[in-house]
Amino acid sequence: SMAYSALAPGKRVRPLLCMASALAVGGDPDAALDGACSLEFLHVFSLIHDDLPAIDNDDLRRGRPTNHKVYGEGMAILAGDALFALALKVALTSHAEPAIAHHAGLCLAECAEVLVRGEVLDVLSEGENPDLALVQEIHAMKTGALLGCACEMGGRLGGANEAQAASLRAYGQHLGLAFQIADDVLNETGNEEQLGKASGSDRARGKQTYVAVMGVDGARAAAEREISAALAALDDMPGETDTLRTFARYVIDRQH
Repeated sequence: SMAYSALAPGKRVRPLLCMASALAVGGDPDAALDGACSLEFLHVFSLIHDDLPAIDNDDLRRGRPTNHKVYGEGMAILAGDALFALALKVALTSHAEPAIAHHAGLCLAECAEVLVRGEVLDVLSEGENPDLALVQEIHAMKTGALLGCACEMGGRLGGANEAQAASLRAYGQHLGLAFQIADDVLNETGNEEQLGKASGSDRARGKQTYVAVMGVDGARAAAEREISAALAALDDMPGETDTLRTFARYVIDRQH
């Protein structure tokens, strides 16, 4: 059950950002490999639990049946729990220097707490009138926090100083909001084959989304603003930032 979801075809956004952030500070991306794995485990834990009937009740994820559809709800819950524990274990042993490994584990744990708070807001606000401040808060917690953590963790594992780590976190947070806005747009305009999951599901459940508040065109403009802010955060990086810059453009140009 764990392997089914963790090894499913996907974009691996968070691991990519983690390793690219190590490169951006002049470090070795391989130094961030364990951190990258921990982030993917945490992300997959959140997907398995989000898809459960008690929350989003989704049947498809990454182009195939969701975990609980294959293994049952009980095993899906346990697989998510185990992936969460594994994520922390891997993060806490991700660097030979104990202080850096400790920071990676702390970053992941704090991110998980924020992510769950965002999911709580998401669940409680279903069916309410669309509200921009609420949408921003939910997505900053659910997506911005994890991408911010991915970039900061990768930077620290690659040798970032405090200022560089803060800039990478800012890049990730802005990128996360843009990523979520693009997801909202795709959920409204894409099809099931493109998305690997049901389209229009956010609107059907009365979810708080940027599209519900601003419309498709307004949401796309908001995503562009977040990408501009993300790119500006990379200006003082000492290493190669081409991967992070290219990925920022991909976020809003993608079709799935």
